[in-house]
Amino acid sequence: MARVAVVGGGFGGLAAALRLAKLGHDVTLLERSATLGGALAEVRAGDFAWDAGPTYTLLPAVVRDLFRKSGRPVERELELVPLDVVREHRFDDGTSVRVPSGRAAQVAAFDQLAGGLGRRWADHVASYADDWDVLRRDYLENPWDPAALPRDLATRLDSREMLFKRLKRTFKDERLRLVATHPFVAEGHDPRNVPAWAGVTAYVEQRFGAWTVDGGMARLGDALVARLATRGVTVLTDTDVTDVVVRDGRVAAVTTDAGEVDAEVVVCATDPRRLAALAAYVERTMPAIPPVVVHVGLEGEAPDLPHELVLHGDPMLVVRTGGRAPDGHAAVTVHGRGRLSEDVLRALARHRIDLRARVVERVDLSPREQVERWGGSPMGVLWQGRGTVRQRVGPRTPIAGVYAAGAHATPGAGLPYVGLSAALVAAEIGPA
Repeated sequence: MARVAVVGGGFGGLAAALRLAKLGHDVTLLERSATLGGALAEVRAGDFAWDAGPTYTLLPAVVRDLFRKSGRPVERELELVPLDVVREHRFDDGTSVRVPSGRAAQVAAFDQLAGGLGRRWADHVASYADDWDVLRRDYLENPWDPAALPRDLATRLDSREMLFKRLKRTFKDERLRLVATHPFVAEGHDPRNVPAWAGVTAYVEQRFGAWTVDGGMARLGDALVARLATRGVTVLTDTDVTDVVVRDGRVAAVTTDAGEVDAEVVVCATDPRRLAALAAYVERTMPAIPPVVVHVGLEGEAPDLPHELVLHGDPMLVVRTGGRAPDGHAAVTVHGRGRLSEDVLRALARHRIDLRARVVERVDLSPREQVERWGGSPMGVLWQGRGTVRQRVGPRTPIAGVYAAGAHATPGAGLPYVGLSAALVAAEIGPA
């Protein structure tokens, strides 16, 4: 049995702590804030509550595997609900498309934009089938050595092809390019700096669909937090970890604002820049910046919108319905990216979705406030070209006994990548 310190109480830290505790290790979870959950928590104001971060997930098998490997199956605690529409995109020319999961449904949806676009989109998505098989097998689901990558994986990671160029060559219709680049723009990336292979997200969305949790994604975080006690994990909140202590070439403890905590193994599930010993290894990377976020509580019914609506333009606005509200009221969240020279709700009103007269509660969060709240960017590492993927740390790090999980240790943000990174760390450390 090893003494394990997991630094960071977001989804990555919770997942790593639970997996390692189930493997028989003595696990302590340390979190700088007063509560656990990170971006899986709720934002509350008055009688309203909104999901602070993701409102859905891809690859539900990642969540199911985590619950199964740490205790009871997820179905005994939560209801995972498939979304009929992943999101709707509205374009400057007044056209729109609602993107479902499934190949046939997507072909039909894009054909409504213009004849033949459905087949072009389906062919583009299908082109990522081999990429997904290689990435899943050799990079996402099994521990790997950066110095000895399988040839097919190394070929993809070292490719000079960027997503923007592939899409420009593939699609003459700009609307399809906007749909394909949206997941990356939403996370703060410039598609000109995103490797083409990362576009495999479109394949994952089509094949596995998007899923949410009945009652809000915060319930997922609550269930994992409750499971910490079941698994015997020691939890230290309001504890800021600033460094790891290395003795005789191996980690021996973590340094906190309250003193040292002994540890034979450390899992960094937060931005590694927060730990002085790791910061030098990631100095060539930058965090992806969160969007401007506005949570609003409305009087009256929710607007007749899908789960997620993307309004393309500059600024780009993303409207998410859902959250908890009193009877006769509704909860809505709006994200903004680009040239936000005016209030987000005023910009939204120009798209004929005017909520301003109905607002009874409002919470504005700047990118800086979100980073300060969570101790790092939930969007992970900013793509700055093909080299970025090798400049991250995780699941191993150059320090013996120190591992990395979470959004900063994966090739993308979001619960699937983060959950898989925690599983990789658990596989590397192994049973007690």
